[in-house]
Amino acid sequence: MARNRTRGIHPVASRVLAIDAGNTRVKWGLHDGTHWLKSGHIETAKAAQLKTVFSRLPALSAVLVSNVAGAAARAALERALPKAPAARWIRSAAAQCGVRNSYAKPAQLGCDRWAALIGARHVHRGAAVVVNAGTALTVDALSADGVFVGGIIVPGAELMRSALARDTAGLRRRPGVFSFFPDNTGDAIVSGAVNALCGAIERMARNLEAGGGQEVLCVLSGGAAGLIAPQLNLELKVVDNLVLEGLSVICRDTAS
Repeated sequence: MARNRTRGIHPVASRVLAIDAGNTRVKWGLHDGTHWLKSGHIETAKAAQLKTVFSRLPALSAVLVSNVAGAAARAALERALPKAPAARWIRSAAAQCGVRNSYAKPAQLGCDRWAALIGARHVHRGAAVVVNAGTALTVDALSADGVFVGGIIVPGAELMRSALARDTAGLRRRPGVFSFFPDNTGDAIVSGAVNALCGAIERMARNLEAGGGQEVLCVLSGGAAGLIAPQLNLELKVVDNLVLEGLSVICRDTAS
């Protein structure tokens, strides 16, 4: 998305297709530099079906993809994407868009986590725990000066429930809701999973708060955000599709 600097002409209206390919779903959004114009999602196993969806989009100025779903998902998306412009498959960097990466090997940080950190930095300039509640729960600590300090990965609520059903004799999957004091097995399993996830988030927030002396905001995204958010004892900001937000920020930064 380079500018024509010789004549001072700016490009035609920006239309960025951002794609977040996760283990369960592929989420996508069309951004014009200010607003999301369209968005959607599909099961990752059905990613090839996005070819029809993408063929109906207007001309694009850029395509950015975060893919943590492996080679098969990438191949399906490559078949579904328009031929031009060429897609940019992002990787984590040592520093980008005001965020510095403290991972021992920066490129090994999941690109979805990196995009989410950048998205979180864009919506909040203070210290934050950046949480994506999907198939797995990731909880990443972002200091007030934009340093990714480190983070954890925890099985998500559905993975926890599936593991209990698979590996125990009497804890098969059954309906349940959250309760502080569950009085049946279904509620006990759901409540245990939610408490474990909230505990991981709150512990990371307290450690970050203790280290920096600042109140910490939890920036929460992902399909299980609605399950977790009501039980968190933290200042909270829920952001739909935080990875896509980060991809749009990366695209604008690259184009400037």
